[in-house]
Amino acid sequence: MDLITKIKGFSKERRATVIATISATLLAIIKLVIGILSGSVAVIASAIDSILDTAISIFNFFAIKKAEENPDAQFNYGKGKIQAIAAVIEGTIITISGLYIIYEAIKKIITKETTQMLGTSVVVMIISIIVTWFLVKYLERVAKETDSIVVKSDALHYKADLLSNGAVLLALFLVSITGFDFIDAIFGLIIGVYIIYSAYEIIKDGILILLDRSLDPQIVAKIGEIINSMEDVRGYHWLKTRTDGIHNYVEFHLVLRPDMTLEEAHKIADKLNCKIASLEPKKGWVITPHFDPYDDEEINVLFFEGNVNCEDK
Repeated sequence: MDLITKIKGFSKERRATVIATISATLLAIIKLVIGILSGSVAVIASAIDSILDTAISIFNFFAIKKAEENPDAQFNYGKGKIQAIAAVIEGTIITISGLYIIYEAIKKIITKETTQMLGTSVVVMIISIIVTWFLVKYLERVAKETDSIVVKSDALHYKADLLSNGAVLLALFLVSITGFDFIDAIFGLIIGVYIIYSAYEIIKDGILILLDRSLDPQIVAKIGEIINSMEDVRGYHWLKTRTDGIHNYVEFHLVLRPDMTLEEAHKIADKLNCKIASLEPKKGWVITPHFDPYDDEEINVLFFEGNVNCEDK
């Protein structure tokens, strides 16, 4: 009872990884036993994928736990990028599993192994499809509510599992009615290739966050519109954005009247903060405005390039 209470106290993201871990573990055990007994490459491939799902979901749990920690003296911006690192690792593991599945499929084609226990294997895959379908729907809902890259990656991964499980079921059905065991191996090859393809998006998204890619162009454009709509703002420049998966970071230079008081400028900044943060209320925001009495974009560029001699100022 204490364990259930503890899980209920987790954030939505961590709760999602716990449920994914339990589901993947149960499916992995069932599919591995039946896959070994039947000799089906497709079922074994699906079992291996479920084992990796378990490991990935456990890893994701701890990644989210770390990412949720507050900033401290050593990590002033928090540890949100751990989620991006987790996504890259998850994508890499998925790629390796895809390559192994392809290897097993090619080996079965060469050795001409036969598939046994087709009826039992079919039942196992039907159960797997039902469980995975419910898990995908749950993860997609949590991903939509939290906008977590780790939960999004998990949802995408399990969606790929759902499709691959369907392919395994079709392969077993075709083998049962035709007697051609090579069909199982061919579907194993297709599943392996698809798994590698699905991993590409996960890895790409994680790497782009680690490289401080700017926010979605539509969000950036809306930020510009908000700044321009503010009264007493004469212009802006040096708008820069990025995200760590949990927080959005925005900084920009505001051109204000030279005679404006600091209190007036601060009130403008507060209004901007509220309006910009409302663009994605599920995310945390760190918004840093800089006040300028005139447009000094040229100087900013020189500073960025390291070409300013402050003794000349």
